[in-house]
Amino acid sequence: MKINLQNQDLFENRHHGKDDEELQGMLDVVGASSLDELIDQTLPATIRLQKPLNLPSPKTEQAFLKGIKKIARKNLLFKSYIGGGYYDTITPNVILRNILENPAWYTAYTPYQAEIAQGRLEMLLNFQTLVTDLTGMEIANGSLLDEATAAAEAMTMFYAVKPAAKKQANTFFVSELCHPQTIDLVHTRATPVGIKVVVGDHTQVDLQDESLYGALLQYPANNGEVIDYTDFIAQAHEANILVATAADLLSLALLKSPGEMGADAVVGSSQRFGVPMGYGGPHAAFFATRAEYKRSLPGRIIGVSVDAEGNRALRMALQTREQHIRREKATSNICTAQVLLAVIAAGYAVYHGPEGIKNIALRVHGLTQLFVNTITQFHYKVLTDQYFDTVTIETPLGPKLKEQAEKWGVNLGYNKNGTVTVAMDEAKTFSDVIDLLNIFAEVSGFSGEMVIEEEVESGLAESLLRQSPYLTHPVFNTHHTEHEMLRYLKVLENKDLSLVHSMISLGSCTMKLNATAEMIPLTWPEFANIHPFAPTAQVGGYAQLIIELNAWLCEITGFAAMSFQPNSGAQGEYAGLMAIRAYHASRGDQHRNVALIPASAHGTNPASAVMAGMKVVVTKCDQKGNIDVADLKAKAELHANNLACLMVTYPSTHGVYEESIIEICEVIHSHGGQVYMDGANMNAQVGLTSPASIGADVCHLNLHKTFCIPHGGGGPGVGPIGVAEHLVPFLPSHVSYNKLPEHLEDGQAGAVSAAPYGSASILTISYAYIAMMGAEGLTNATKLAILNANYIKERLREHYDVLYTGTNGRCAHEMILDCRAFKAAGIEAEDLAKRLMDYGFHAPTLSFPVAGTLMIEPTESESKAELDRFCDTMIAIRQEISEVQNGEADPKDNVLKNAPHTMRVVMDEAWARSYSREKAVFPLPHLRFNKFWPSVSRVDSAYGDRNLICACIPVEAYAEVE
Repeated sequence: MKINLQNQDLFENRHHGKDDEELQGMLDVVGASSLDELIDQTLPATIRLQKPLNLPSPKTEQAFLKGIKKIARKNLLFKSYIGGGYYDTITPNVILRNILENPAWYTAYTPYQAEIAQGRLEMLLNFQTLVTDLTGMEIANGSLLDEATAAAEAMTMFYAVKPAAKKQANTFFVSELCHPQTIDLVHTRATPVGIKVVVGDHTQVDLQDESLYGALLQYPANNGEVIDYTDFIAQAHEANILVATAADLLSLALLKSPGEMGADAVVGSSQRFGVPMGYGGPHAAFFATRAEYKRSLPGRIIGVSVDAEGNRALRMALQTREQHIRREKATSNICTAQVLLAVIAAGYAVYHGPEGIKNIALRVHGLTQLFVNTITQFHYKVLTDQYFDTVTIETPLGPKLKEQAEKWGVNLGYNKNGTVTVAMDEAKTFSDVIDLLNIFAEVSGFSGEMVIEEEVESGLAESLLRQSPYLTHPVFNTHHTEHEMLRYLKVLENKDLSLVHSMISLGSCTMKLNATAEMIPLTWPEFANIHPFAPTAQVGGYAQLIIELNAWLCEITGFAAMSFQPNSGAQGEYAGLMAIRAYHASRGDQHRNVALIPASAHGTNPASAVMAGMKVVVTKCDQKGNIDVADLKAKAELHANNLACLMVTYPSTHGVYEESIIEICEVIHSHGGQVYMDGANMNAQVGLTSPASIGADVCHLNLHKTFCIPHGGGGPGVGPIGVAEHLVPFLPSHVSYNKLPEHLEDGQAGAVSAAPYGSASILTISYAYIAMMGAEGLTNATKLAILNANYIKERLREHYDVLYTGTNGRCAHEMILDCRAFKAAGIEAEDLAKRLMDYGFHAPTLSFPVAGTLMIEPTESESKAELDRFCDTMIAIRQEISEVQNGEADPKDNVLKNAPHTMRVVMDEAWARSYSREKAVFPLPHLRFNKFWPSVSRVDSAYGDRNLICACIPVEAYAEVE
């Protein structure tokens, strides 16, 4: 027996392994002799790549982990005292292992299907309660992308809700004491929508200026000063000016809340609550405001409702605000939030409780006080009078101090005016502060004996201290031992369906495998504990990773350069449109502001276009789901003088490769426009075609779809943009690149995220995926995604109508099942979605892009057995629909209208339904042995919107509301 010593266990085979027999069986069902024949029948020949991708050879899991460990070591782990919105923190191990490293949490999807998402919905409600309690506000959302984005959202929300007396006002004041990255991003977001930003001293601003409608303050300030803004806010309100405060969440355990000062909105980051810095992200920002602004609040809101049994149930509230409904009328393009990170922050608050959080805040403040009390012995001048954790020091010794600190492995904040900032955090110890003081003493030439106090007295003024209680709900006062916390997390985990249970076939969402090897480096300290503004010389690992990932994605897309700054797909859209806007402006074409958008586009497309200062013109689709080329040509010609771009998704959201895509791009270019390609469906392009070869000028990628970053239950996401050569100068900039404009000049790009590389730490996941798959593996993934979709289509063809197919009757990587005919029997597409839960499946995408339909995307990483289990389920449900249509089942009392069925319902002795318990919960034999039980019955969303409750309150209170 000969042994092949070069045989290796390729990662590709673990990602989408199918043996030859299984593959041939699927090909027989779809009617293709080979996989290549299927691809030839599906993709237009005109868009196919002429050569394979040029990428490094694939690595085994073991080789990859060994190699990336070497890269990680190039990131130097200095103790960070930089602060400025990013701090070392300690993630409790029970949370690290059971949330951040747990696929049951990180592979779940956004909780649109509330009945199988009660666990993370509860944690998001905890997050909202944490935020409203600490900020002193009435309502909060379930997270935003980062603090700077949240501040910009406050600016635009205020613009939308400003009082009638300020109808013509368009000036927004930003305190010069805000974090520089926040000022940077606010400039970016203000310019295209006609808002004028004025940065200055809040004590000097003229509040009687009629053009002024809103203001943004920082609390504590970027220099560490704790300022009571009560009088300023009162004066602003007298002048009909709305005020937002960017607040440090941990500081609010000790300090008077912004709500008590009268703030209209409070924004910030929850990063300090157990979420590593990660070279900038991902982190969960927050946005809290007055209840009167609930319908203008950006992002998602979790609310309390009841289910069909009358029990308490949670769901996403006020969903009519979503972009796929409001489209170009939306005030925000926020789609993906930061759910996983919000869950971690909420878990941190649950685990520590109010006393634990206060003790952490006191210790951080105490170490700061110790540092201040001692450093004055060395004749340094502390400029900050009232402080929580950060102080600014005036010294002529900055360069010498920097040199000495770096020898000790310490980073301080070095300001352009020569001052030095020192910020303490939870991870710092008494001995760390002594080491830091020794650095300052040595640089100053101090030769005496340093006097160290064993106890310190806070120097904070009594008027600045918090008097109001917070986190009084039992959830924050119960789970403080590890056993109790572990069991609480397990209870929540068991309520949610994720990829650990079954395939999630959400169309346009690409819920593929998030492999363990891809996730492992994420929590290594060398990646997790790096400040985004650490010196370049200390981040060689990140530099190598980003440079190589940039090269790989450029090869895959055909573009010249990438920007990794956008921290969601929607922000990628915005960044791409801003690049187009800047390009036109640089050529003197500022008037080009029309964006053509097909009717089938994702809802964030028109919302992003409006945010980029563009006018949306919708183009038609034909009966086959393709862009109506004649209508597009007519509108491109009509708007030729002002045409900025076309926003197009490819393959289309209808699940087909449009034959005319190259012609469409040529039409836009011939009229002076640019082509923006939405990369939501990039999983059907990689290795077979590319945005650049089709004719796109810019495209965003969803790394949380095609390139395996998990969805996290609704975030994080990463939406980098790739651009053609002529758009490279217009990629996002950042204040850390020493560009802080007073306003964006024509042709200048601004920042789109708080950190220069966005959510940098999770780039390790996409890097891992490409490194282990290699060129052939990535191309095979695309082919198998197409095969899996067509296999499902063929298996369901006799049972459901597929709405759109390509020229040869093939679909791309997804398809739309038309459920509208069932409505005649009283069955809605939503009933199918809820019934799928009884079979252990998450529903496909419901009623998008066509109302009354289901859009299915299986991805490449599902086995034939799982695909068959899903198809058997859909066929069984179709039989249940037939029973209603034929009169065999009651039109109202049937398994579809009553789905999902909980364990409580089927065990009730008073079972009086027209069908058996067995039919309700064991409709297929395998469910008797492996059953996922929804924890609530169908949720009454209308009730929840009528009685909006978005924070934790005692259970008995729910019965009092109607």
